[in-house]
Order: sequence, then structure tokens, then C-alpha cells
Amino acid sequence: MNKNIGHNGVFPLFKGVPLRRILVALFLLQILLAVGLTAYLSIRNGQMAVNEVASELRYEVANRVEQNLQAYLSTPRQVLRGNQNVIDIGLLKMENLATWESYLIKQLEIFPDAVALTASNEQQEHLAVEKLNDRQYLLRKADKSTGYDLYTYKIDSFGQRTQLPEIIKNYDARSRPNYQAAVTAKKFSFSQIFTSITEPTLLISASQPIYNPQGELLGVNSTLTHVSQIGDLLQNIKVGKSGQVFIIERSGLLVASSTAEEPFRLQNGKPIRLAASQSGNAFTQASAKYLETKFSKFDQIKSLQQLDFSFDGKRQFLEIRPLQGEPNVNWLIVVAVPEADFMGQIDRNTQTTIFLCLGVLGLAILLGIVTASWITQPILYFSTAAKDLADFTKGEDSVVIVQGIKEVEILGESFNEMMQHLRKTFTAQITKNEELELQVKQRTEELQQEIQKSINSEQKLEQHNRALAELANHKAISEGNLETAFKVITEKAANALEVERVSVWLFNSDDDDRLRQRTKLQCISLYERSNQKHSAGLERDRADYSIYFKSLTSARIIAVTDTRTDLRIQELWDEFLETKNIVSLINTSIWVGGEVVGTVLYEQIDIPRIWEVSEQNFVSSIAEFVALTLEVCDRESAESALREAKEAAEVANRAKKTFLVNMSHELRTPLSSILEIAEALQNEVYGTVTAEQRQFLNTLESSGKNLLELINQILELTDIESSKIELQLAATSIPELCDSSLSFVKNLALQKNIQLSVQMPEELEPIQVDERRIRQVFINLLSNAIKFTHDGGKVWIEVQPNSTNEYIFFSVVDTGIGMLSDDLFRLFQPFIQVENASTRRSAGTGLGLVMVQKIVELHGGTVHAESQLGKGSRFTVKLPWKKVGVWGVES
Repeated sequence: MNKNIGHNGVFPLFKGVPLRRILVALFLLQILLAVGLTAYLSIRNGQMAVNEVASELRYEVANRVEQNLQAYLSTPRQVLRGNQNVIDIGLLKMENLATWESYLIKQLEIFPDAVALTASNEQQEHLAVEKLNDRQYLLRKADKSTGYDLYTYKIDSFGQRTQLPEIIKNYDARSRPNYQAAVTAKKFSFSQIFTSITEPTLLISASQPIYNPQGELLGVNSTLTHVSQIGDLLQNIKVGKSGQVFIIERSGLLVASSTAEEPFRLQNGKPIRLAASQSGNAFTQASAKYLETKFSKFDQIKSLQQLDFSFDGKRQFLEIRPLQGEPNVNWLIVVAVPEADFMGQIDRNTQTTIFLCLGVLGLAILLGIVTASWITQPILYFSTAAKDLADFTKGEDSVVIVQGIKEVEILGESFNEMMQHLRKTFTAQITKNEELELQVKQRTEELQQEIQKSINSEQKLEQHNRALAELANHKAISEGNLETAFKVITEKAANALEVERVSVWLFNSDDDDRLRQRTKLQCISLYERSNQKHSAGLERDRADYSIYFKSLTSARIIAVTDTRTDLRIQELWDEFLETKNIVSLINTSIWVGGEVVGTVLYEQIDIPRIWEVSEQNFVSSIAEFVALTLEVCDRESAESALREAKEAAEVANRAKKTFLVNMSHELRTPLSSILEIAEALQNEVYGTVTAEQRQFLNTLESSGKNLLELINQILELTDIESSKIELQLAATSIPELCDSSLSFVKNLALQKNIQLSVQMPEELEPIQVDERRIRQVFINLLSNAIKFTHDGGKVWIEVQPNSTNEYIFFSVVDTGIGMLSDDLFRLFQPFIQVENASTRRSAGTGLGLVMVQKIVELHGGTVHAESQLGKGSRFTVKLPWKKVGVWGVES
């Protein structure tokens, strides 16, 4: 068979090209690819290294700053806590600050980081001690002896006091931020940064209010710290070569910076806070402006952010982190590092790499030319010899002799030996055939074993399917009989799967089950195959087996071949598995209603077992049967309860209907007679009536009419609920409907000087409603609004369609007394009135809003109430408008 090599693909392109040039070209192409890829990876890895180092540096620096700040801010808390303990045992009195002076000086010796310690009381007395150096202190004092002016003294190491000329008239420490912060918080608290009154600097205080046993404020103990000391802390932290650290408040004001820049500027001798975006340092200013652009409000920064931006055409790395630990100190730590700090050496290395690559490329070209010549020269000799060998008549004398390259020499020797090998080939072929026959025989045996294995698998699968079919037809499962069903399921599963133990476990449940995490597994049914025994009652607490419980809820199947090494069930090894020699197990979760309610456990004794896919599918099906049984049981219970509730409701409804019909007849007849007699007496048919008698008759008539209205409303509500009302739907003008409703309540509004109005869009199309019923709805809502609105108030109707014109909203709004939001849910309950100081004076049956809701619901709409105590109420009726169906109730 001939093979035509080189007639397809790219080979025709090289036809007639010398081998020397092809070798040089391919060699150079490989070098170019290798060098280019090496250079690219070098630069890419360098950039990745810069990003990683910059990220780690920013993170470590921010961590260090945060730790230093937390340690720095914890000192005031320790000082003030110690003072509180001394006050509690009675060694110091807030009513006598004279005893505090020596104590505070001693404290400054113990806590050198505290710049000043102060004590102020409610009697306008104030004492402050500030440490100048190891031998000198400043004492500031204001009390009755100084006329409540603030005097400043210098105290030397011998306790000698020298008064300084600085005096602040009528000094009241209670007005200072440190005092106010403690009084407002009523506990230990840091103040906002504020200005010192004695020198042009910024301070931050930590204050502790002091109370007597009766809870009365005695005074405040504070520490005052110069904000500049925080800057000193930052200056001790090195961030690369030219990186910076600065701290800002959520407002954007600068707190401190590692650049030694003060966070304020002096204006008329007073320090004015400086925003970070107005910093004199260009890098700080650019970083702050980028953060303002990135986050419109610094309050949005809740966690660590690592960012980068461009400044002066160069990349800058940025990390911003909220300060944790002190809730009142709401600062942000910003670490800014230029990329150039890391890129200098990498850029130099990149240049070196490029030069080396170019040098290697030139050397490779030279070596390629030399190598190609060295390889092709012997091949030319071999080609000439091969042409001579083409004449087989000279085959005996044709011998190829090539020297110089080992591979080519071997090729010549192989050519000479080829004829000899041809004779040996026939013998080798016979041997090969025998070997092939042996391989076929071996493969046949392997196929037989695989077939037998497949038959066994099919038998197991048939056994599983038979067990599942029997369970599917079992009466206990279809009826939800848990005890019987679980016994049948565990027994069938154990026999089909040929395991020793199968058990069903359910999570504990009670009335609060949905409100808390399940804490216990209870064994509902356990079947032991060797002795055909059923049992139950075992329990496992989540607290004792947390990893096992977590595995149950996170995976549908837990298949364990060796129980000694699987971490998911190691908690069960000592107590349950080792004692019963359980070497393998498989767990399947039981899912009901989208959650795990339990598990089915299969346990293998003595011999370890690898669980096949078909077995895992089988146990999943068993879990579904358990879930089905639980669902059937729950459904049977729910259906039974629903039937009982429905029967009870029907009996109650019939009794109510009978009672109301009888009551309407029994009450209306005598009540009508009473009203007729009262009217006749008022008209003096039976003689003259005195003013007092007329007043009683008016009361009698009003009460009778109210009672008759109540009876009519009850009967109408009963008709609605019993489906006796049929709506008379017709196209109704919306403006006319609103105007006619307002006209019915106009007299009520005039009596209280209440302004009535309508707000609606122009040219609204008619709506299909029962006009009389809907007018009744609006009149009820308007009457209530007027009833609970003060004289001179406002009541109006707002009409607004929704965006698709499918619904239209009618809102009755008032400026009345309103109500609490907690009372809104009771408004639409029969005979319920929300009571307060105003509503107790307003009569009503409590059925008006119930009638409103029922009528609106008959129209396919809804009623919604909104109210705010003292500011009025809004009742909104939502009705179908353009896409109107057929409403009504069967009589």
C-alpha cells in the first residue's frame, strides 16, 4: 500500500523549498513563540505580584492602624472605669473636687498617654490636670473660691504651684462637649472632635457620667486627648516608599494623617476643621476626591473596600476600612499606596528580560543556520545512496555508509538490515496470531464475568422494583397509617437491600416548630432483619451530634463505605456504630413541604459495602414513600378538621339567620308603635307637653331611630352574607356619583363648619356599578369622616385611576382625630368601634364599615384604611373600571 505524504494540508506550500530553510524557519518560529510567551508571562506575573503585594500591604497597614487606634482609645475607658470604682467605694466624692487633684496627678503618671484628666460636677466646679513632662503639670480649676473663673496653674515635681496669667471668666464645664456627650449618652461615651478654649488645637474626649444611688447626676469624669497625637501614631507607620495613611469622619472631615499635616487651619487664631478633599497634600486630596466620587455618602461604607484609581497618570492603590470597636467613634481608615512604589524593580527586570530575549533570539538564528547545515548535509548523502538502492539487481552490492550523525547512521544500518528482517517477519506474524488468539480467549472470559454481573444487577433492580410496587399498593401508606406503614417500609427495604437494620427517624415537632430550629431526631420505627424485630424510641440531640445533623440537612444522601473514617458520622462511632459493628451505612433525607423532616437510615453489619447507584436510587424512593405517608397523614387530619369546622359554621349560620328573622319581626313592631306614640306626644295630640317632657320625648325618638337603624343594618348585613342581594349594575357617571354623595352629608358638614371638596381627573368614563349601593358606601365613609373631624376641618374625595385603567381608586380623606395604626385591623369587624377620648363621644353601631366592605367586595373591589393619630385618616375603595366582568351573588 502506498502512502502519499505531503500532498494534503500545508505541505504543498513547502514544495521546492530547501530543507535547510525550512528547518531554520521552524526553529526560529519556536524560539519566537517561547521568548514571546516567556516575556508576556514575566510581565503578567510581575503585575499580579504587585497587585497581591499591594493588597497585602494595604490590609496589614490598615490592620495595624486599627489595632493601634483601638489600643489608644481603650486607655480612656480603663482610666474612667478605675475612677468609677474609686468613687463607688467612697474614696472620691464628686461633691468635693479638692480631693481629686493629687489623685489625677498620680493617674497621669500611670497612664502617660492621657493628655488631660478632668472632673466636673453639677455645682459648676471643674478640675483638670494635664501632663507637660515627667516633672511638670498644668492644673486648671474653677470653683467657688475662684468665682467660677477658670484659673491655670503650673505644678512642679515638689508640688509648688505657680499661677499663670491665663484666666477664663465665668467658666461652666457643663456646657463643654465632653460633659454634654456623657449627659446625653448616660453612659461612657466618646465626644465628637471639638476645639480647645485654651489653645488652638483639636480635642476628643472620653467621658463617664457619675450618678448617686438615687440615679441623680452628680457630675462627669473625662479624659481629653489631642487629636494631633493620633497623627503621631500614623507617622510611626511606614506605608511603602511614599504611601500614606489618613483617617476621616463619615462627614469627610480629616481626623489625622501620616503626612504630619494638621487636620485644621487657623482662621482669626481659631482652628477650623479641614475636609480631606481640601487637604494641602495633593495625594491625600486626590484620594479623598476619588472616594467622594465613588461613594456619594461615606455612610454607605459598611465594610473593607480595596480600590485603585489614577493620579498624575499613574495607578494608585487604595483601601478604606471602618474603625471597629468603639461605636461612638465612627471613623474611616484610608491607606493609599502608589503602584510606582512596587513597579521600579519590576520595570528594570522587564527591560532586562526583553534585552535577554533579543540576545537569545539572535543567537538562536545563528545556531539555527549552523544546525540546519549540519543536519541536511548527511541527508543529501543518504538520498544519493537511496537512489542507488532502487536498482534491486545491485541490492547485494548496495550498502549505505553514512557518518557524522548517529540517527542518520542508524537509519543506514536499518536500511541494510531491512531485507533480513523481512524473512523474520513471517515467523513473527505466526507468533503474533497465536498471541491474538490467547487475548481473544481472555477477553471472552472477562465478558462472561461482566454479563453475570449485569444479570445480578438486574436481579437486584427487579427485587427493588418489586418491593417498591408492593409499597405503592399497600393500604397503610395510602391511608396515612404511620405506625403500620413505617413497619412495612422498613421491613421491605431491609429485605430488598439485604441490610441488617433499617430505621425511620423524624425531627421533633410541636406548636412552635416553625419558630425555632429542630433540635432532636426521634426513631419512629427500627427493623432488625436477623431477628425480624420492630422497635422505636431512640433519640439523638443536635447538641451532641452537630456535624451529623448538619450533614443530614445539607445532602439528600449520605453514603458511607467505611464508618471508621467518614467525618460526617464520626460523632456516632463510639456510642452507636462500634458497639453494634456497623461498618457501612447510607442515610436519605425525608423532604416534606420543601424542608427536611427526618431521615431513613440503612446499616450494614460486619462486611464493608460500596453502595451502588441503583441502591442509592432505591433508598431515595423509600424516602419518598415515607414522605408520602407523612403527607397523606397530614392531609387526612386537615380534611377531618375542615369538615368539622364547615359543619359547625353551617349550623351557626342557620341559627343566626333564624334568630335575626325572628328578632326583626319581634323588635320592629313594638319599636314602630313606640316611635308613633312619641311623635303623637310631640305634636301634643294628647295634650300640652312641657319642655322637660319634650326633651325626654326627643331622646326617646332618637334612641328608637338608632335602634331601628341598627336592626335594618343587621338584616341588610345578614342578607349580604347569605347571598340574598343581587347588584343592579349600570353605567354610572363618576362625577355625579361623587357630587350626589357629598350632597347627602352637606348639612352635617355645615353644622361643624367643615369644608367639602372633590379632586378628580377630567373626562372620566362611566363605571359599571350598583349606583345606590356605592353611594351608600361613600355616604357611610363621608359621615364617619365628618363625625371624627374637628370644627373647621376638611373632608374631600380623591379619584385616581391606576396606570392601566383597569382599576379606579376612590379615597375619602379627612383632617380629623385619626387613630393608632394598631387599631386599623379592628375597623371592619362587626359591632367594633375604635375608642379614644374623642370617639367615646360619637355614637355608632359599629356596622357601617362592615357594610362598606361587604358592598365593595360584591363589586369585586377592596377597601383599605390608613390613619395617623391627630393627623387624619384615608379610606380608599378600589373598584374594577375598564375591564368590567359580571358581578353579583346568586340568590
